Parts: sequence; structure tokens; C-alpha cells
Amino acid sequence: MLEEISLKNIIYEIRGKQVMLDSDLAKLYQCKNGTKEINQAVKNNKQKFPERYSWELTEEEYYDLRSKFLTTNSKRRTLPRVFTEQGVAMLATILKTGVATQTSIAIMDAFVEMKKYIASNLIENSYYTNMLIRHDDEIKLLKETIYQFEKNNSNTGLFFKGQIYDAYSLLIEILSMAKENIIIIDNYIDRNLLNVLKELELNITIITNKYNNDDYKKYQDQYQNITLKINDQFHDRFIIIDDKVLYHCGASFKDLGKKCFAINKIENEEWLSSLLEKIKNG
Repeated sequence: MLEEISLKNIIYEIRGKQVMLDSDLAKLYQCKNGTKEINQAVKNNKQKFPERYSWELTEEEYYDLRSKFLTTNSKRRTLPRVFTEQGVAMLATILKTGVATQTSIAIMDAFVEMKKYIASNLIENSYYTNMLIRHDDEIKLLKETIYQFEKNNSNTGLFFKGQIYDAYSLLIEILSMAKENIIIIDNYIDRNLLNVLKELELNITIITNKYNNDDYKKYQDQYQNITLKINDQFHDRFIIIDDKVLYHCGASFKDLGKKCFAINKIENEEWLSSLLEKIKNG
């Protein structure tokens, strides 16, 4: 796919920023549902996409873009969404396609090449001089973001006392991988965990040994995406994503970051099968 598309030719300048279209990114990241998957990712993670990272084009902007550059996609029912360098990097941390890392690095390189082109051809123009200074900082940030994405892509982590935000961020990243269902095994359920789960439009099963839980009762009155099952055979905490990926957590999800603990991905299909069988048979 990357060999077939000249990335520099699908980077456009809108509102003084270099951006890419949602439709082009959907092709590059090989999204099965096209732009629907891109826009759903933004919808599910609104706080990660401020307007300086991504925005929907106005009709005037789209008309101007079509008249100058685009030869296809002229019959879209909705206005396109565009992503800046930082928006593309953030999207890469959310989309779970097999080419996410490779594609993101290639896109980053394309933005760098565009900067060099502007520098060599338009340095005399003060507007572009200022833009180059700004893009230098943006590209540095993009590189750092891609590095952190690759570094954390294993979805495992060791956390020390006080790293509550980082711990919950990793938990959210793991849960965001799910496409169909999530199984959580934890003998304690509280509002913090439920607040994370309410944003997920998936089938979620929580295995716990306590039914009398006021937070869950209040949650159930408003949301219907969680099924609670009582089973007192488990001591440790686990997450199972789409019946295919298994994680072990050393702390209850209500206590993430309160003391030193780790979240580990378990690469053992036999353990996963045994655990699913135990859950199935109750």
C-alpha cells in the first residue's frame, strides 16, 4: 500500500497546517470499515483529538480542496475530517491494525520531506519561514509520540506508587483494542472502573465474587453493556480481549497506581484457553 501511494502527494495545507484526509489515512492504515473506523476512533477518544489535532472541513474548505487537488471522493455524504501531524500520531496509538507502526513512521518521514521541500523552495517568503519554525517543533513532537507508541506497543508496564494516571492510561489503551467483547476478572468493582467501561460500546463481562455492589447497581440502571457474573474461584486480576488476548494485572483495577504493581501480556494460548473454559463452566 505504501509503495502505491506517494505520501507527499496526499498532504495538504489547510488553515496554515499540513494535514491528511481521513479517507487517505483509512487506506494507509488498512481500516476494514474505511473512514467509519477512523471517525469512530475519534468519537470514542474525543479528549485526545482537540481541534488543533483534527477537525471536520467546512463546505468552503472542502470545495477549495476538491477544485485544486482531488479527483475522487467528490460524492461523499459527509464532510471529510483532516488530521495534523500530531493528530496522525495520536490516531496511530488508537488504531490496532497490523501496519500501524510502519505506516506512521512512513507518514512522519513524508511530513519531514515536505518541510525540506518548503525550506529549499520558499525560504524567501516570511510566512513559510515562520511555518517552518513551527513545523520543526511539531515534527520533534511527532517523533517523540511515535517513539512512545512503539515503546508502549507491547501494552505492558511497571507502575510505582502515585502513577495513577499512567496506569489508567494503559488500562484504557488495552481496553480500546477490543472489537467485540471484553472479560474482566476482579473481585472488586468501583466507580473508576465503571466510568472507563461506560464509554465502550461492546459486550463486557465482569467476573467477581461479590454481587452486593452499590456502584454497579446504579450503573446498571443507566447502562446495559456489562454482564456481572459471580465466581469465587479467582484471586488474581485478568483482562481478556475478544477471547484472543490475555493480560494479568497485579493490582485490583480500583487500586491502580496506589502501590507498585505491573500489567503483563501473557503469551500463552494454553493458559488463555484454560481460563476461558473455567469461565464458561462457571
